[in-house]
Amino acid sequence: MKTKLLMVIGFLVATFVNGQDYKIAKSAGRLEVYIGNVEIEGYAGNEILFATKDHDRDEDDRARGLRSINSSGLEDNTGLGINVTTKGDVIEVRQLKKMNSPEIRIKVPKGVTVYYEHQSQYGGEVKFRNVEGEIEVSTHYNNLEFENITGPVTAKAIYGSIDATFTDNVKGPVSLISVYGHVDVTIPVSTKANLKLNTSYGEIFVAPDFKIEMEKQGELVSYGDKISGKINGGGMTIDLGANYSKIYLRKK
Repeated sequence: MKTKLLMVIGFLVATFVNGQDYKIAKSAGRLEVYIGNVEIEGYAGNEILFATKDHDRDEDDRARGLRSINSSGLEDNTGLGINVTTKGDVIEVRQLKKMNSPEIRIKVPKGVTVYYEHQSQYGGEVKFRNVEGEIEVSTHYNNLEFENITGPVTAKAIYGSIDATFTDNVKGPVSLISVYGHVDVTIPVSTKANLKLNTSYGEIFVAPDFKIEMEKQGELVSYGDKISGKINGGGMTIDLGANYSKIYLRKK
C-alpha cells in the first residue's frame, strides 16, 4: 500500500513539474496560437499538451467564486489563463488578458503544423524547439527563436529579431524577414539552396565555408545590399531579410 501511494505521489509530482496541465488528443491538424509569451516544442506523442510557466501567479482573492469574462466572449477553459477551442482540424489558442499574457508552454506532435500571430506590444519572446512540422509566424513586437527545426518556415517580424538554427534535414522553403531586428540563421554547410539575402540599411555576414555562386545583379543602388545566388548547386529557397538591421548566415 505504501509503495502504491509513493508511486501515485511521484506521478503527481512529475506531472506538476512537467506542467502537463491541459491536453487535447490531436496528433495532426493545425495549431493556431494568439498569445504574447509562448514556447512551442515538438515531441513524439499523440496529444497537444499545454502548461503554464507562471507557477507563482497572483490570485485575486476577491474573485473567488466568480468567473472572468471579456469582450471576446471567451472564457478560461484550461485553468492556464488561455482559451483553447477546437474547430475541426484547427485548434485555436487565445489569451484572455490584453496586456498581461501568461507564459505558456505547448508540446506538439510531429504531424501538427503551427501558425503564430501576435500584434500587441504586450508580448515577449516566442520560442520554437524541435518542431518538425510547418511553421508560419506573423508578429509585430515579439523576438522569435527557432531551435533545432526542420522547416518549412515562414516568419515575419516588424520590431523583433529572428534567431534560427536548423537540423541537418532542412526542408524549404525558408523565409525569415524582420523589418527592424536582426536575422541570425545557422544551417548545415552542405545545404543546397537558392539564397536571397536582402537589407536596405544594414549589413550581411556569411560564413566563409559557404561558396556562393552569385547571380548577376542589376543596377547598383547607393544604399543597402541585395544578394542572390546558389550554394552547393542550388535547391530550396532560403530568403533572409533585415531592412534596418543585419543578416548573419552561419554554418552548422
